[in-house]
Amino acid sequence: MKLTDKVIVVTGAGSGIGRELALQLIAKGAIVAGADYNEQALLETQQLLVQQSSDNNARFSCHVVDISNNEQVIATAKDVVDQHGQVDGVINNAGIIQPFSHVENLAVEHMQRIFNVNWWGVVYMTQAFLPALKQSTQARIVNISSMGGYMPFPGQVIYGASKAAVKLMTEGLMVELADTNVGVSVVYPGAVQTNITNNAPDMSAKAKQAATEQEDKKVGVTAQAAAQAIIKGIEKDKSRILVGSDCKVIDKLYRLMPVKTAHLMSWLMKKFAGIDMTEAVEK
Repeated sequence: MKLTDKVIVVTGAGSGIGRELALQLIAKGAIVAGADYNEQALLETQQLLVQQSSDNNARFSCHVVDISNNEQVIATAKDVVDQHGQVDGVINNAGIIQPFSHVENLAVEHMQRIFNVNWWGVVYMTQAFLPALKQSTQARIVNISSMGGYMPFPGQVIYGASKAAVKLMTEGLMVELADTNVGVSVVYPGAVQTNITNNAPDMSAKAKQAATEQEDKKVGVTAQAAAQAIIKGIEKDKSRILVGSDCKVIDKLYRLMPVKTAHLMSWLMKKFAGIDMTEAVEK
């Protein structure tokens, strides 16, 4: 997919991978409709773009939206089309992780919140923007899943389930939209250096501190490198995009020996995560 002058919607554009996607897409000549629930974060992304070039102000629009609210998403889709006249791509990047905790210790509302954002947010965005995407001569839906979407991670089982739902939905869309102008990609990021833990609802301060200490060790790829890999996959029309060497290795291992790989990951999480799962949930 050629990105020049294409209008791409990016959710979670206020920080992390979403912000980097916005910066890099515009650098490649695209027009970005940045969506985020955090208006201040969106404005910071816009400011970064304007600092690079005053012309970027016309190539980036801010859309404050809670993607777990279908009415807000529908209104945002209309706003984007009204403002830009077209939509050529949607990158469903926004997501939240669960508190690092076993399922038995999670409140139902915590689990519902994960699915409302990670699953229903993708469903709402896809449905709302598909009519406009089908009007484009070349369009693409890009859904961000996770390593946790194809293999289990202890302490993130509900998050993984939400991302597995995104994976299967995306693979289904590949078939349903095969005879249309809309291509579909699913992205599997491995460990990425972002502030997703600090932005996680329901997680205790102690757990966030422990996770931050792990993040300070710079494990995984940078958000900049992750965005670069995703955009490269989009340009090559890849249906499956793996981000990070850890994701690629675990993908192969899990295909060969799923049970043993899951237990190995459980051991690694206990040894290196540095989070007491019994104390991770905000009471």
